[in-house]
Amino acid sequence: MITLRAFTQRLTTTALLLWLPTAATAGECGASATQISRIQGENGRSPLAGQTVTVEGVITMDARHKGGFRGFYLQQADGETDGNPKTSEALFVYTGRSAGSKGQRVRVSGRVKEFHELTELTDVDTLTVCGISRLPEPVSVTLPWPGNRQPEHLENMLVTIADNLTVIDHYNLARYGELTLAAGNQIIPTEFMEPGPAADALFRSQQENRVLLDDGKGVRNPRPVPWPPGNLSAGNTVRAGDHITRLTGILDFRFDAWRVQPLSPPVFQRANPRPDPPARPDSSTLRVMTLNLGNLFNGDGRGGGFPAPRGAKSGKQFERQLARLVTTLSAPGPDIIAVTEVENDGYGRHSAIAELTGALGEHWRYVKADSNTGNDAIRTDLLYRSDRVTAQGSASRLAAGPFRHRGRPPVAQVFHPKGSNRALRVVVTHLKSKACRGAEGPDRDQNDGQGCYSHSREQATRAILRWTDSLPQTGNLVGTLITGDMNSYARETPLQLMARAGYINAVRRLHACNRINCDHTSYRYRGRSGTLDYSLVSEALAGYLVGASTWSVNTDEPRALDYQGPVPVDGDQPWRSSDHDPVITDFSL
Repeated sequence: MITLRAFTQRLTTTALLLWLPTAATAGECGASATQISRIQGENGRSPLAGQTVTVEGVITMDARHKGGFRGFYLQQADGETDGNPKTSEALFVYTGRSAGSKGQRVRVSGRVKEFHELTELTDVDTLTVCGISRLPEPVSVTLPWPGNRQPEHLENMLVTIADNLTVIDHYNLARYGELTLAAGNQIIPTEFMEPGPAADALFRSQQENRVLLDDGKGVRNPRPVPWPPGNLSAGNTVRAGDHITRLTGILDFRFDAWRVQPLSPPVFQRANPRPDPPARPDSSTLRVMTLNLGNLFNGDGRGGGFPAPRGAKSGKQFERQLARLVTTLSAPGPDIIAVTEVENDGYGRHSAIAELTGALGEHWRYVKADSNTGNDAIRTDLLYRSDRVTAQGSASRLAAGPFRHRGRPPVAQVFHPKGSNRALRVVVTHLKSKACRGAEGPDRDQNDGQGCYSHSREQATRAILRWTDSLPQTGNLVGTLITGDMNSYARETPLQLMARAGYINAVRRLHACNRINCDHTSYRYRGRSGTLDYSLVSEALAGYLVGASTWSVNTDEPRALDYQGPVPVDGDQPWRSSDHDPVITDFSL
């Protein structure tokens, strides 16, 4: 909001400009003018900031339309540049004056300003149309930026991206009309390398070598959602991993990010189509599926109680959420389902876990571990098909150590397939997230790539391993599966502790991961893919492992398509039923 004082100062400044000498602000087309490259300079800040200048150039893009940036981009015509590759030949002109349009040469007088690191001309005093002119030839650029150097020397210039770009993030697609692009998929460094300075350096390099595809608007919640062309819908999506080609536009810098304002829609190529659920191996006699449900809260369990503390804000939203989750959980044909982020509201007939189990079908049962579920709003749980699997003995929860007064106590249950004498124990975990709110002491971000609360996750992992070792061993038990949301990437401390204790990352045993190629991750955060959800098998159980993978049903899809999103999606399709992908593990018992 503009204050009265600021408004008065702006009027005063405008009045003063009218009294400046005419040589500073006037002149006919073709007369002497300040080169735009001189205004830009070789550094991030203009050497002429605060001065009044007159420039002459070609309008390459007009952003004075409704919802636009209230100005236009002006670039020096070809043949009038300074030939210095370290200086930009364009700037943004912030003005409400209506003269001029794309492809016209104009003469402008105004004050040079650095607006949040964007060099612009403001307080425009004169704006004269000089005639029609050819647009400057776009400068060909590539990602990563050559020498990892930020493209300040191309700010506001017309560019074309020479290579294919990969969509790595669509979090702000419906909110700001943005897609984040890079030369290829960016993988969380600690997914394949140990935490430390090298991982942190790679993280920073990834961040610097991105560009946003913008929509040329400065408004929130653009409707329709601009990308992909043809408007985002359930059947016309853009998934992370898809490619974009023929991107030509203005290389802009706004809101702390480099972005391209396209002259025309680029070409979208579906390089990452929606996959079918992983096929079940012929030798599999037990399939375990793990999924973070994304806060499944069912209100009061009677159709009311909305908005819930988390998750759905209305009964209709909950119906959509539940229908999608049921489709996602049913499609791979699991025998056991391990879930996290289910409402911690007991095990009565109106509880969230009871409603989910009922929606899955008549053969499904949930494990009742109703003591010591913790004081968190969410918990871990287990479901199983009673016509295929038998729950052997009673369930256990860890309510000691780090889980005595806080956290989400893990649950353990022994199962065996019907017709088999062999059994396995399933332990479901959900460790503290990386969000930094309230982090103190060793739980603060150590700048090693692990984020906040790494210390708490380490302590919880040690407690889980001690507890698992202490659980009763039955004669038919062949091993233990620790599964769930570890909130840790594959080379971070909790996973290292698990490996030292003899637990094998089942997915990574069958699917390698490195800086270039890393399939079967379960989460995407701020443009990077990595694994937070695991199937960790004991050494004894590893001999019975016949399959392990993730199903990219959620994280590659825009959140605008989820059950709370602004884009209407009918039916019970599985896409974007949560913000995590499920992990699916097969055993031959």
